[in-house]
Amino acid sequence: MANLFQSFDLSGLRLTNRMVMAPMTRNRADKNGVVTPMMVTHYQQRASAGLIIAESSPISTQGVGYPYTPGIYTADQVDGWRKLTHAVHQAGGKIFIQLQHCGRISHPDLQPDKKAPVSASAIKPIGQAVTYEGHKDFALPRALETSEIPKIVEQFGFAAQMAKEAGFDGVEVHGANGYLIDQFLRDGTNHRNDLYGGNIENRMRLLNEIIDSVMETWPSNRIGVRLTPENSFNSMSDSNPQENFEYVLEQLSNRNIAYVHILEGDMMKKERAVNYPALRECFKGVYIANNGYNLELAQKSLKSNNADLIAFGTPFLANPDLVYRLKQGISLNQADHSTFYGGDEKGYTDYPFASTQIENQ
Repeated sequence: MANLFQSFDLSGLRLTNRMVMAPMTRNRADKNGVVTPMMVTHYQQRASAGLIIAESSPISTQGVGYPYTPGIYTADQVDGWRKLTHAVHQAGGKIFIQLQHCGRISHPDLQPDKKAPVSASAIKPIGQAVTYEGHKDFALPRALETSEIPKIVEQFGFAAQMAKEAGFDGVEVHGANGYLIDQFLRDGTNHRNDLYGGNIENRMRLLNEIIDSVMETWPSNRIGVRLTPENSFNSMSDSNPQENFEYVLEQLSNRNIAYVHILEGDMMKKERAVNYPALRECFKGVYIANNGYNLELAQKSLKSNNADLIAFGTPFLANPDLVYRLKQGISLNQADHSTFYGGDEKGYTDYPFASTQIENQ
């Protein structure tokens, strides 16, 4: 029977347990999108996770949507990431990088030449973007021309090459949380009438082309995909998430990718409208479940075969030794929400390990 602390074979990549550190943007890179020394320390501290999925990394200057996020499209960025992956590997960990294009969840202040951000359709999200000068109202995005889409696909492929050079064990394509790929997948943001709009087959075309591009560098079993079928974060919606994402998972199952990483439910609401066990049945590969899991829920999901791996976010943020704490029944550190985004080592690398707390008692 599956257990959270058992080792796991991820298509030939041995994970020491079934706990995944979820990707979490922390805005600790420098202004050029280069990994900083404190980021190296942060990830190395958490290398006991079976798998780390590093925070969202823009694939190009156009893909940037937040300040101080680490990119994966320049030589300096690759050099920074290489130090980080080496540190994680030295500590016995495995790490994938999440490739991201923010699309409309950017702002002209973050774009080259102050241009409008791009999206599937010219639909403005509700809320505010985060810029170097603080929060500003989202701008009306520009719908990508059909002729521009191959360039986006090429950017993902180039970033995948850079990730290989940086020493990652694999890549996760970010198709979730209201960013560019998700803006194409869901019909609340995709009103196109070309080959990339209309039915779900067309709306999935961009994701499929991106996977093909990434596969020029990585074998399919080193590529994961993140999806959020019903998450309303970033003004997202879909008229039929169950049917549409069952199709998406069936198609991804045929690609023999390493895994799908599913945020189950809506970060903004408690209730769940989607039947996730039914979604899980549509994908024959490794299924990573995410969103609000604790030890009890994680073990229950694994034993029910509703997931193969469980991703934890905030618990890993506040507990570098989360695996040890859960296994030994040790109480968890509480997260300091005021330090989540931006700043220095406080609330980033200074959370105590259980062994240190015991020594100080």
